[in-house]
Amino acid sequence: MLEYRMIKEEELSLELFENFRRHQDVTKCWRKEEGSWRVKDIAFVDDWKREDYEELIGILKRSIWGGGMVYGAFEGRYLKGFCAVSGELFGSKKQYLDLSNIYVSEELRGQGVGSVLFRKAQEWAGRHGAEKLYISAHSAVESQAFYKKMGCVEAQEYSRAHVEKEPCDCQLECPVPDA
Repeated sequence: MLEYRMIKEEELSLELFENFRRHQDVTKCWRKEEGSWRVKDIAFVDDWKREDYEELIGILKRSIWGGGMVYGAFEGRYLKGFCAVSGELFGSKKQYLDLSNIYVSEELRGQGVGSVLFRKAQEWAGRHGAEKLYISAHSAVESQAFYKKMGCVEAQEYSRAHVEKEPCDCQLECPVPDA
């Protein structure tokens, strides 16, 4: 049975991720070409190393420092999924909060963990003034299927910073419940 709860800054360490498996064999990705979305044969393995986790820990801490939140799914003491939402509203109407991270350990994907985390992120964003979550999302077909299931659509406004950082990501948005 998983326990879902906020993750505190002091918990963010390499030990927290010792049993977390960020591995994905990607074979197809979405790409926007000439104004239309198409699935392309693009194969690679997404597998985090120690340096990736160290960078992630810094990102998650900065999220908390900036007034955002980090929320986790735990199996005993082991982190099995997490999401992070920034604390700074952005967009032309300050309508967005950024869902900067959402990941589920490989062995638990497809079991609803990501859906619970996504809903927690939506609820938190709604309570903190957002109309919508903004997601710069991995373009893998499987990742995009998840976001579509959660009600995400192409963002009405693109964040230039996100596009510059990850030009192959799909820029998405999703409404949040009223606070």
